[in-house]
Amino acid sequence: MIQYFFGGFMTIPEMISQSGMLTVLGMGVVFSFLVILIAFMKLIEIFVKVTGIDKDAKTASSAATVAASPGLDQAVIAAIAAAINEKQKN
Repeated sequence: MIQYFFGGFMTIPEMISQSGMLTVLGMGVVFSFLVILIAFMKLIEIFVKVTGIDKDAKTASSAATVAASPGLDQAVIAAIAAAINEKQKN
């Protein structure tokens, strides 16, 4: 038996029970936080898609990347631009 704060004694089964509850509580807190984090990220994803923020940024960065690549002929550039445009539609 082990003495604890209030002057009483805790038996081994009581300690195991308390540690089990603490473990379940800790895992519940972490799991709850992860669920909230995933929900928040999904809300941000929906917000970004609705506002169209992702379309503007992708188009500008893709065009800059293709234009900055030396040595590509016009047919390759046109194919890349068409593929990017098709991907953005989906």
